[in-house]
Amino acid sequence: MIDFKVDSARCTRCGQCVADCPSRIIVMATGEYPSIAPGRESVCLRCEHCLAICPTGAISILGFSPDDSTPLDGNLPAPGQLETLIAGRRSVRRYRPENLPPELIGKLVSVASFAPTGVNARKVRFTVLDDREKTARFRDEVMDGLVRLLAEGAIPESKAYYARFVKVWEKHKVDLVFRDAPHLLVVTAPESLSSPREDCLIALTTFELYAQACGIGTLWNGIVSWAIDRMLPGMRQRLGIPDDHAFGYAMLFGRPAVRYARTVQHHPPEIYRVP
Repeated sequence: MIDFKVDSARCTRCGQCVADCPSRIIVMATGEYPSIAPGRESVCLRCEHCLAICPTGAISILGFSPDDSTPLDGNLPAPGQLETLIAGRRSVRRYRPENLPPELIGKLVSVASFAPTGVNARKVRFTVLDDREKTARFRDEVMDGLVRLLAEGAIPESKAYYARFVKVWEKHKVDLVFRDAPHLLVVTAPESLSSPREDCLIALTTFELYAQACGIGTLWNGIVSWAIDRMLPGMRQRLGIPDDHAFGYAMLFGRPAVRYARTVQHHPPEIYRVP
C-alpha cells in the first residue's frame, strides 16, 4: 500500500501531480480529485513527485505529510555559494584526533541517503566506523594484511604506488593510508540493482558535499577500497558487508586539522559539442 491521500480542502485540482507522475498512475476525472488508477499501485516508484509538486500541499503518500517537508522557496543556496562549495572542496589528509558527535554522523548519512538511485531503488548501504578507536583497530588489521601481502610479493606491479605507503607503515608506523582519520564510511549496494556502483558513487558524492558544508573533511580512499574489495576479502566480512553487495567506495572523514582559505583554479574543461 502506498497510502495515497488527497486533502480535498487544499486540493485545487490543478492536475500537476497527474502530469508529473513518472509512472503515470495518478488519474483525475473531470470534477474529481486525483487518485491512483485501479490496480496500478504496484507500479509506483515511491519517488514522491506528487507530494513535492503539489503547490498547496494537498497530497500525502507513503505515510509522509507535506507539512513535514521543507518548502524550497527561500531555502535554497545561491548559485554562487554552491559554486564556491564545489570549487572549494579539498581532499583532507590531516584530521583532529576527535570523534564527531553521533548525531552529526547520523545527519550526514541521512542527507546522503537522498541521493538519486537507478529506478529509485534506494538500497545503498552505509557502513560506518563511528569511533576513532574502531577505525584505528580496523586500520591496523588492514595494514597488517597489506604488509603480509607485500612480504609475499602478492601486491600487483600495477599497484607499486600503493606498496610505498605500506612500506612506510611497516618501517615507521606512519599512517599514509588511513591518515589517522577518526571515521570511515563504506558504501555498497545489492548487485541485483540496475546500477549498484553508480548509486554508491552518487551517494558518496552527496555525502562529501554536505560534509563540506558542515565543516567536515573527507578523503576518497582508493587504497582502502582496493584493499577491502580486492586484496583482503576477509575485511568485507569484518565490516559486515553482505556477499551479494557490489562495493562502491571507501571514504575517510572527520574534523579537519587544516583550513583552506580559497578555491583553486583549473584550466577549462574538455567539452565536445555535438554538431
